[in-house]
Formats: sequence, C-alpha cells, structure tokens
Amino acid sequence: MILRRQLLLSLLPLAAVAHAQAPAVPAEVVAELPGARLQGQGRLRFLGLRIYDARLWVGAAAVDVQGADWAPLPLALELQYTRSLDGVKIAERSLKEMNRQGDIDDAKGSRWLSAMTRVFPDVKEGDRITGINVPGMGARFFVNGQLKGDVRDPEFARFFFGIWLSDKTSEPSLRDTLLGKGS
Repeated sequence: MILRRQLLLSLLPLAAVAHAQAPAVPAEVVAELPGARLQGQGRLRFLGLRIYDARLWVGAAAVDVQGADWAPLPLALELQYTRSLDGVKIAERSLKEMNRQGDIDDAKGSRWLSAMTRVFPDVKEGDRITGINVPGMGARFFVNGQLKGDVRDPEFARFFFGIWLSDKTSEPSLRDTLLGKGS
C-alpha cells in the first residue's frame, strides 16, 4: 500500500508537467468553433530563429482535417509570435506564400493584400493572431482575442489557410505537425 502511494505521488509531477504543456483553447476559438479541439501544433523557424508557434484547432464538425479538402471545414489557426514583426511585412509574405498554391491575378492580389494589411497589426513577442476559417463565407481574424476584421471571400480563405495546410506549402513538416501527422 505504501509502495503504491509512493508510486502515485511520484507520477503527480509528471502529470502536472503534461497538463501545463497542453494549451488552453483560446476564448475566440471557443466562441467561433463549438467543441474545438487541438489538431496539432508546431513552430516556424527561419534561419534558426523562432518566428511563431502555430496551433490548428478544429471544430466538432471537422471529421477528417488530414484529408486533402480541408477548406469546407470549420477550423482556426492560432499564431503566437516569438518576435516583433511588421504587420505590412506579414501581409506581404502571406500573399507571396498564397501564390505558391496557384496564380493570383494582380487585382485580386491587391485586394487581398489590402485586406490583410487592414487586419494584421505589427506584432511583438507573445502577440497572437488567430484566423478562423468560416466555410462558405471567408475568414475572421482576431488579435490577442479581439476581433480585428473579416475577409468575406471563400477563395481568399482557401488560399490563406493553404499557406499552412496545402500540399504546396513551403513548410511541409509544419503542415504535418499541424494536421497531426508528425511528431
């Protein structure tokens, strides 16, 4: 009996560490995606520098987010920045990454860049931008839990979330961890 109690007590710190590492579902995700669960998470590094930690949250209706057609699924991508970045640069890089999935004509690219510049602020370490894929409508963006704006264009949402989820992503290992395929 004493041995069993000592064993249980010795496991408590491990359980506390595991629990502390599990991220809480952000309030904006709870509000937008009923029954949300973490699908996967990973870190983006560039030239060895940490850029952001990414988490993919899926709603209860998301059955197979690992499948090729994730666009009609309710999901949220949370990016928690680990360094300061200019919002305009984030928008410009996003458009460049969106172009990896297919040609975007100049007029559409200009509209999308303008929309992203409007919703992506300058960020500093610890800031979070959460994008919500709203199937059939487009995308909603939250900054540190506060609604920043919508982009009402389903095609925009498909290209935007495709930065991380498309098989044409520039970061396939991050894609795999977000989709729950990697370690």
